[in-house]
Amino acid sequence: MAIATTPHLNFRGDARAALEFYHSVFGGQLVAVSYADAHAVTEPAEASQLLWGQVESPDGFRVMAYDVPSHTEYAPGVIPLFVSIRSSDAAEIERYWSALAASSTVLVPLAPAAWAPLYGMATDPFGVTWVFDVAVPWAG
Repeated sequence: MAIATTPHLNFRGDARAALEFYHSVFGGQLVAVSYADAHAVTEPAEASQLLWGQVESPDGFRVMAYDVPSHTEYAPGVIPLFVSIRSSDAAEIERYWSALAASSTVLVPLAPAAWAPLYGMATDPFGVTWVFDVAVPWAG
């Protein structure tokens, strides 16, 4: 198995527009999962915003994005992205997670999530926030 490192951009209400723009530039497939799609709405006005989205082109371009919910602090430029580590192999994700989380601040422990068999988030000693997950095809 191989892991993929992908920029994961954070927005406040503009993730869908940003991904549509990147899709117009790079082509490929655009997937957009709203908070409503994932049954994860915490603020009704944000239901159509993106919990997760991605543009992936056959040429190798890949970027993810989401809309930071209003209950979470957001200052553009302060945490403008996550580094996303994805694999279809849970053991591989667990191995990398264990190594990184050991000296990082765990924000979301690695565990099953509504959208992935495993998902976790940690900020490393240098202030970089990493998200790890086991990739599954989106059937939406």
